[in-house]
Amino acid sequence: MNGPTIPRALIVLVGMAGAVVALFGMREVASILGPVVLALVLVIAVSPVRSLLAERGAPGWVQVAVPFVIVLLVLLSMVAVLTVSIAQLTSLLPAYTGQFQKLLADGQRFAAGLGISNEQLDKTVKSFDPGKILGLAQTLLSSLLSVMSSLFLMVVLLLAMSLDAPVTSRIIAAGRTRRPELVSALAAFARNTRRYLVVSTVFGFICAVLDVGALYLLGVPLPLLWGVLALITNYIPNIGFVLGLIPPATLALLDGGVKQMLLVILAYIAINVVIQSFIQPKFLGDAVGLSTTMTFLSLIVWAFVLGPLGALLAIPLSLLTRALLIDSDPSATWAAALISGTEPPEPPKPKPVPTPERKGGTGSVGGRS
Repeated sequence: MNGPTIPRALIVLVGMAGAVVALFGMREVASILGPVVLALVLVIAVSPVRSLLAERGAPGWVQVAVPFVIVLLVLLSMVAVLTVSIAQLTSLLPAYTGQFQKLLADGQRFAAGLGISNEQLDKTVKSFDPGKILGLAQTLLSSLLSVMSSLFLMVVLLLAMSLDAPVTSRIIAAGRTRRPELVSALAAFARNTRRYLVVSTVFGFICAVLDVGALYLLGVPLPLLWGVLALITNYIPNIGFVLGLIPPATLALLDGGVKQMLLVILAYIAINVVIQSFIQPKFLGDAVGLSTTMTFLSLIVWAFVLGPLGALLAIPLSLLTRALLIDSDPSATWAAALISGTEPPEPPKPKPVPTPERKGGTGSVGGRS
Protein backbone atom coordinates (compact mmCIF):
# COMPACT_ATOMS: atom_id res chain seq x y z
CA MET A 1 0.00 0.00 0.00
CA ASN A 2 1.45 3.35 -1.03
CA GLY A 3 1.93 6.03 1.62
CA PRO A 4 0.50 9.54 1.38
CA THR A 5 2.11 11.65 -1.33
CA ILE A 6 3.38 15.17 -0.65
CA PRO A 7 1.61 17.82 -2.76
CA ARG A 8 3.82 19.33 -5.46
CA ALA A 9 2.83 22.85 -4.42
CA LEU A 10 4.21 22.19 -0.93
CA ILE A 11 7.48 20.90 -2.39
CA VAL A 12 7.82 24.04 -4.52
CA LEU A 13 7.11 26.34 -1.57
CA VAL A 14 9.60 24.55 0.70
CA GLY A 15 12.21 24.66 -2.06
CA MET A 16 11.68 28.39 -2.61
CA ALA A 17 11.91 29.02 1.15
CA GLY A 18 15.13 27.05 1.33
CA ALA A 19 16.57 29.02 -1.60
CA VAL A 20 15.72 32.33 0.07
CA VAL A 21 17.34 31.24 3.34
CA ALA A 22 20.45 30.04 1.49
CA LEU A 23 20.78 33.26 -0.53
CA PHE A 24 20.44 35.49 2.53
CA GLY A 25 22.92 33.30 4.37
CA MET A 26 25.42 33.66 1.54
CA ARG A 27 24.84 37.40 1.54
CA GLU A 28 25.87 37.57 5.20
CA VAL A 29 29.23 35.96 4.38
CA ALA A 30 29.68 37.69 1.01
CA SER A 31 33.08 39.12 2.02
CA ILE A 32 34.37 35.54 2.35
CA LEU A 33 32.26 33.74 -0.25
CA GLY A 34 33.06 36.20 -3.06
CA PRO A 35 36.87 35.70 -2.96
CA VAL A 36 36.37 31.93 -2.56
CA VAL A 37 34.24 31.69 -5.71
CA LEU A 38 36.57 33.98 -7.66
CA ALA A 39 39.56 31.88 -6.64
CA LEU A 40 37.72 28.71 -7.69
CA VAL A 41 36.86 30.19 -11.09
CA LEU A 42 40.45 31.31 -11.65
CA VAL A 43 41.81 27.87 -10.72
CA ILE A 44 39.36 26.28 -13.17
CA ALA A 45 40.43 28.77 -15.85
CA VAL A 46 44.12 27.76 -15.68
CA SER A 47 43.55 24.03 -15.09
CA PRO A 48 44.40 23.19 -18.75
CA VAL A 49 47.91 24.54 -18.10
CA ARG A 50 48.31 22.15 -15.18
CA SER A 51 46.97 19.25 -17.27
CA LEU A 52 49.40 20.07 -20.08
CA LEU A 53 52.33 20.14 -17.65
CA ALA A 54 51.21 16.83 -16.15
CA GLU A 55 51.06 15.19 -19.59
CA ARG A 56 54.63 16.32 -20.28
CA GLY A 57 55.88 14.84 -17.02
CA ALA A 58 56.60 18.08 -15.17
CA PRO A 59 57.27 17.83 -11.42
CA GLY A 60 54.38 18.35 -9.06
CA TRP A 61 55.62 21.70 -7.78
CA VAL A 62 55.84 22.99 -11.37
CA GLN A 63 52.23 21.93 -12.01
CA VAL A 64 51.20 24.03 -9.02
CA ALA A 65 53.56 27.00 -9.41
CA VAL A 66 53.10 27.83 -13.10
CA PRO A 67 49.25 28.21 -13.10
CA PHE A 68 49.43 30.07 -9.78
CA VAL A 69 52.01 32.54 -11.10
CA ILE A 70 49.98 33.13 -14.28
CA VAL A 71 46.86 34.06 -12.31
CA LEU A 72 48.86 36.14 -9.83
CA LEU A 73 50.56 38.17 -12.57
CA VAL A 74 47.23 38.89 -14.29
CA LEU A 75 45.62 40.02 -11.03
CA LEU A 76 48.54 42.18 -9.92
CA SER A 77 48.91 43.85 -13.31
CA MET A 78 45.20 44.72 -13.41
CA VAL A 79 45.26 46.06 -9.86
CA ALA A 80 48.37 48.12 -10.67
CA VAL A 81 46.73 49.70 -13.72
CA LEU A 82 43.57 50.49 -11.77
CA THR A 83 45.53 51.96 -8.86
CA VAL A 84 47.58 54.32 -11.01
CA SER A 85 44.58 55.33 -13.15
CA ILE A 86 42.26 56.03 -10.21
CA ALA A 87 45.01 58.06 -8.50
CA GLN A 88 45.28 60.14 -11.69
CA LEU A 89 41.49 60.49 -11.80
CA THR A 90 41.47 61.74 -8.20
CA SER A 91 43.92 64.52 -9.05
CA LEU A 92 42.19 65.35 -12.35
CA LEU A 93 38.55 65.72 -11.29
CA PRO A 94 38.89 68.94 -9.24
CA ALA A 95 40.02 70.74 -12.41
CA TYR A 96 36.55 70.20 -13.91
CA THR A 97 34.68 72.13 -11.22
CA GLY A 98 34.19 75.14 -13.53
CA GLN A 99 32.93 72.99 -16.40
CA PHE A 100 30.57 71.23 -14.02
CA GLN A 101 29.07 74.52 -12.84
CA LYS A 102 28.74 75.72 -16.45
CA LEU A 103 26.90 72.52 -17.41
CA LEU A 104 24.53 73.00 -14.49
CA ALA A 105 23.83 76.57 -15.55
CA ASP A 106 23.19 75.49 -19.15
CA GLY A 107 20.89 72.76 -17.94
CA GLN A 108 19.06 75.24 -15.75
CA ARG A 109 18.43 77.56 -18.67
CA PHE A 110 17.29 74.68 -20.86
CA ALA A 111 14.89 73.43 -18.19
CA ALA A 112 13.55 76.95 -17.66
CA GLY A 113 12.75 77.09 -21.35
CA LEU A 114 10.65 73.95 -20.89
CA GLY A 115 8.54 75.67 -18.23
CA ILE A 116 10.09 74.18 -15.08
CA SER A 117 9.87 76.58 -12.14
CA ASN A 118 12.96 78.37 -10.88
CA GLU A 119 12.36 77.12 -7.35
CA GLN A 120 12.65 73.51 -8.44
CA LEU A 121 15.73 74.33 -10.48
CA ASP A 122 17.41 76.08 -7.56
CA LYS A 123 16.84 73.10 -5.30
CA THR A 124 18.28 70.77 -7.95
CA VAL A 125 21.34 72.96 -8.55
CA LYS A 126 22.04 73.31 -4.83
CA SER A 127 21.90 69.53 -4.43
CA PHE A 128 24.80 69.20 -6.91
CA ASP A 129 27.90 70.17 -4.96
CA PRO A 130 31.02 70.25 -7.18
CA GLY A 131 33.06 69.24 -4.18
CA LYS A 132 31.28 65.89 -4.21
CA ILE A 133 33.18 64.98 -7.37
CA LEU A 134 36.44 64.82 -5.40
CA GLY A 135 34.65 62.87 -2.69
CA LEU A 136 33.46 60.38 -5.28
CA ALA A 137 36.99 59.88 -6.55
CA GLN A 138 38.25 59.39 -3.00
CA THR A 139 35.48 56.85 -2.43
CA LEU A 140 36.59 54.95 -5.54
CA LEU A 141 40.16 54.94 -4.29
CA SER A 142 39.14 53.67 -0.84
CA SER A 143 37.03 50.96 -2.50
CA LEU A 144 40.06 49.92 -4.50
CA LEU A 145 42.12 49.71 -1.31
CA SER A 146 39.47 47.48 0.28
CA VAL A 147 39.58 45.24 -2.80
CA MET A 148 43.35 45.07 -2.48
CA SER A 149 43.00 44.09 1.18
CA SER A 150 40.76 41.17 0.18
CA LEU A 151 43.26 40.34 -2.56
CA PHE A 152 45.54 38.81 0.07
CA LEU A 153 42.77 36.41 1.09
CA MET A 154 42.14 35.49 -2.53
CA VAL A 155 45.86 34.88 -3.18
CA VAL A 156 46.03 32.54 -0.19
CA LEU A 157 42.93 30.72 -1.44
CA LEU A 158 44.43 30.48 -4.91
CA LEU A 159 47.58 28.90 -3.51
CA ALA A 160 45.60 26.44 -1.40
CA MET A 161 43.31 25.44 -4.28
CA SER A 162 46.26 25.13 -6.65
CA LEU A 163 47.98 22.77 -4.20
CA ASP A 164 44.83 20.66 -3.84
CA ALA A 165 43.85 20.72 -7.53
CA PRO A 166 45.68 17.52 -8.63
CA VAL A 167 44.30 15.48 -5.73
CA THR A 168 40.82 16.97 -6.13
CA SER A 169 40.77 16.05 -9.83
CA ARG A 170 41.65 12.43 -9.03
CA ILE A 171 39.03 12.24 -6.27
CA ILE A 172 36.30 13.57 -8.56
CA ALA A 173 37.34 11.16 -11.33
CA ALA A 174 37.23 8.25 -8.86
CA GLY A 175 33.61 9.07 -8.03
CA ARG A 176 32.45 8.48 -11.61
CA THR A 177 31.40 4.90 -10.82
CA ARG A 178 29.29 5.93 -7.81
CA ARG A 179 27.92 9.31 -8.94
CA PRO A 180 28.33 9.42 -12.72
CA GLU A 181 25.71 12.14 -13.25
CA LEU A 182 27.26 14.46 -10.64
CA VAL A 183 30.80 13.96 -11.96
CA SER A 184 29.64 14.60 -15.53
CA ALA A 185 27.77 17.73 -14.39
CA LEU A 186 30.85 19.09 -12.59
CA ALA A 187 33.03 18.36 -15.62
CA ALA A 188 30.56 20.18 -17.86
CA PHE A 189 30.54 23.13 -15.43
CA ALA A 190 34.33 23.41 -15.52
CA ARG A 191 34.42 23.06 -19.31
CA ASN A 192 31.68 25.61 -19.95
CA THR A 193 33.14 28.04 -17.42
CA ARG A 194 36.55 27.92 -19.15
CA ARG A 195 34.95 28.44 -22.52
CA TYR A 196 32.90 31.35 -21.23
CA LEU A 197 35.96 32.98 -19.64
CA VAL A 198 38.15 32.51 -22.70
CA VAL A 199 35.60 33.88 -25.15
CA SER A 200 34.65 36.79 -22.87
CA THR A 201 38.31 37.65 -22.26
CA VAL A 202 39.27 37.59 -25.94
CA PHE A 203 36.35 39.72 -27.09
CA GLY A 204 36.60 41.94 -24.01
CA PHE A 205 40.26 42.58 -24.84
CA ILE A 206 39.35 43.41 -28.45
CA CYS A 207 36.65 45.83 -27.27
CA ALA A 208 39.03 47.37 -24.74
CA VAL A 209 41.76 47.99 -27.33
CA LEU A 210 39.30 49.55 -29.77
CA ASP A 211 37.73 51.66 -27.01
CA VAL A 212 41.14 52.94 -25.87
CA GLY A 213 41.97 53.87 -29.47
CA ALA A 214 38.67 55.69 -29.95
CA LEU A 215 38.99 57.56 -26.65
CA TYR A 216 42.57 58.52 -27.46
CA LEU A 217 41.55 59.92 -30.85
CA LEU A 218 38.66 61.83 -29.26
CA GLY A 219 40.96 63.28 -26.60
CA VAL A 220 39.16 61.83 -23.58
CA PRO A 221 41.43 61.76 -20.50
CA LEU A 222 42.60 58.45 -18.98
CA PRO A 223 41.75 56.17 -21.90
CA LEU A 224 43.70 53.26 -20.38
CA LEU A 225 41.53 53.29 -17.27
CA TRP A 226 38.33 53.17 -19.32
CA GLY A 227 39.77 50.38 -21.46
CA VAL A 228 40.44 48.24 -18.38
CA LEU A 229 36.92 49.06 -17.17
CA ALA A 230 35.50 47.94 -20.54
CA LEU A 231 37.40 44.65 -20.22
CA ILE A 232 36.09 44.03 -16.70
CA THR A 233 32.48 44.96 -17.49
CA ASN A 234 32.48 42.59 -20.47
CA TYR A 235 32.05 39.76 -17.94
CA ILE A 236 28.81 41.33 -16.69
CA PRO A 237 25.93 40.06 -18.86
CA ASN A 238 23.32 42.34 -20.40
CA ILE A 239 24.27 45.62 -18.72
CA GLY A 240 28.09 45.47 -18.70
CA PHE A 241 28.37 47.64 -21.81
CA VAL A 242 26.31 50.42 -20.21
CA LEU A 243 28.31 50.31 -16.97
CA GLY A 244 31.55 50.63 -18.93
CA LEU A 245 30.20 53.54 -20.98
CA ILE A 246 28.92 55.86 -18.22
CA PRO A 247 32.27 57.01 -16.69
CA PRO A 248 34.10 57.91 -19.95
CA ALA A 249 30.97 59.54 -21.39
CA THR A 250 30.59 61.66 -18.24
CA LEU A 251 34.25 62.68 -18.31
CA ALA A 252 33.94 63.50 -22.02
CA LEU A 253 30.97 65.73 -21.20
CA LEU A 254 33.02 67.62 -18.61
CA ASP A 255 36.10 67.82 -20.82
CA GLY A 256 34.67 68.66 -24.24
CA GLY A 257 30.94 69.21 -23.89
CA VAL A 258 27.90 67.48 -25.28
CA LYS A 259 29.41 66.90 -28.73
CA GLN A 260 32.36 64.94 -27.36
CA MET A 261 30.07 62.93 -25.11
CA LEU A 262 27.87 61.98 -28.09
CA LEU A 263 30.94 60.94 -30.08
CA VAL A 264 32.06 58.69 -27.23
CA ILE A 265 28.61 57.11 -27.02
CA LEU A 266 28.51 56.51 -30.77
CA ALA A 267 32.01 55.01 -30.73
CA TYR A 268 31.12 52.64 -27.89
CA ILE A 269 27.90 51.61 -29.60
CA ALA A 270 29.70 50.94 -32.88
CA ILE A 271 32.39 48.88 -31.16
CA ASN A 272 30.78 47.14 -28.21
CA VAL A 273 27.26 46.50 -29.45
CA VAL A 274 28.45 44.98 -32.71
CA ILE A 275 31.06 42.76 -31.07
CA GLN A 276 29.14 41.75 -27.94
CA SER A 277 25.69 41.39 -29.50
CA PHE A 278 26.43 39.92 -32.94
CA ILE A 279 29.93 38.38 -33.01
CA GLN A 280 30.61 37.14 -29.48
CA PRO A 281 27.42 35.01 -29.09
CA LYS A 282 28.32 33.01 -32.22
CA PHE A 283 31.65 31.97 -30.68
CA LEU A 284 30.22 31.47 -27.21
CA GLY A 285 27.59 29.05 -28.49
CA ASP A 286 25.97 26.88 -25.85
CA ALA A 287 28.68 27.40 -23.21
CA VAL A 288 26.39 29.48 -21.01
CA GLY A 289 23.38 27.15 -21.22
CA LEU A 290 21.06 29.86 -19.88
CA SER A 291 18.24 31.65 -21.61
CA THR A 292 18.26 35.44 -21.89
CA THR A 293 15.74 35.78 -19.07
CA MET A 294 17.68 33.44 -16.78
CA THR A 295 20.92 35.28 -17.55
CA PHE A 296 19.39 38.59 -16.51
CA LEU A 297 17.80 37.08 -13.41
CA SER A 298 21.10 35.49 -12.41
CA LEU A 299 22.77 38.89 -12.73
CA ILE A 300 20.19 40.45 -10.39
CA VAL A 301 20.29 37.62 -7.84
CA TRP A 302 24.06 37.24 -7.57
CA ALA A 303 24.65 41.01 -7.55
CA PHE A 304 22.19 41.17 -4.64
CA VAL A 305 23.98 38.34 -2.83
CA LEU A 306 27.65 39.17 -3.44
CA GLY A 307 27.58 42.77 -4.64
CA PRO A 308 29.74 43.89 -7.61
CA LEU A 309 31.75 40.68 -7.47
CA GLY A 310 28.53 38.72 -7.84
CA ALA A 311 27.73 40.65 -11.02
CA LEU A 312 31.13 39.66 -12.45
CA LEU A 313 30.66 36.01 -11.43
CA ALA A 314 26.95 35.74 -12.27
CA ILE A 315 27.39 33.29 -15.15
CA PRO A 316 29.90 30.93 -13.43
CA LEU A 317 27.78 30.92 -10.26
CA SER A 318 24.64 30.09 -12.24
CA LEU A 319 26.50 27.34 -14.10
CA LEU A 320 27.66 25.86 -10.77
CA THR A 321 24.12 26.01 -9.37
CA ARG A 322 22.77 24.33 -12.47
CA ALA A 323 25.42 21.59 -12.27
CA LEU A 324 24.69 20.80 -8.62
CA LEU A 325 20.89 21.03 -8.66
CA ILE A 326 19.76 20.17 -12.20
CA ASP A 327 22.39 18.55 -14.41
CA SER A 328 23.29 16.01 -11.71
CA ASP A 329 19.66 14.81 -11.60
CA PRO A 330 18.69 12.56 -14.55
CA SER A 331 15.00 13.31 -14.00
CA ALA A 332 15.48 17.09 -14.33
CA THR A 333 15.84 17.26 -18.11
CA TRP A 334 12.67 19.33 -18.37
CA ALA A 335 14.01 21.89 -15.86
CA ALA A 336 17.34 22.03 -17.72
CA ALA A 337 15.53 22.73 -20.96
CA LEU A 338 13.43 25.41 -19.26
CA ILE A 339 16.39 27.44 -17.96
CA SER A 340 18.45 26.96 -21.12
CA GLY A 341 15.65 27.95 -23.49
CA THR A 342 16.03 24.85 -25.67
CA GLU A 343 13.43 22.20 -26.31
CA PRO A 344 14.03 18.94 -24.41
CA PRO A 345 14.79 15.84 -26.46
CA GLU A 346 11.82 13.69 -27.24
CA PRO A 347 11.64 10.52 -25.15
CA PRO A 348 12.36 7.34 -27.10
CA LYS A 349 9.28 5.65 -28.41
CA PRO A 350 8.60 2.24 -26.83
CA LYS A 351 9.27 -0.67 -29.11
CA PRO A 352 6.19 -2.73 -30.00
CA VAL A 353 6.08 -6.07 -28.21
CA PRO A 354 5.69 -8.89 -30.77
CA THR A 355 2.75 -11.21 -30.13
CA PRO A 356 3.77 -14.86 -29.87
CA GLU A 357 2.41 -17.14 -32.58
CA ARG A 358 0.07 -19.92 -31.48
CA LYS A 359 1.28 -23.37 -32.35
CA GLY A 360 -0.99 -26.05 -33.85
CA GLY A 361 -3.57 -23.61 -35.19
CA THR A 362 -7.27 -23.82 -34.46
CA GLY A 363 -7.66 -27.22 -36.12
CA SER A 364 -5.77 -29.06 -33.37
CA VAL A 365 -8.37 -28.07 -30.81
CA GLY A 366 -11.42 -28.50 -32.96
CA GLY A 367 -10.26 -31.89 -34.30
CA ARG A 368 -10.78 -33.61 -30.96
CA SER A 369 -13.72 -35.98 -30.66
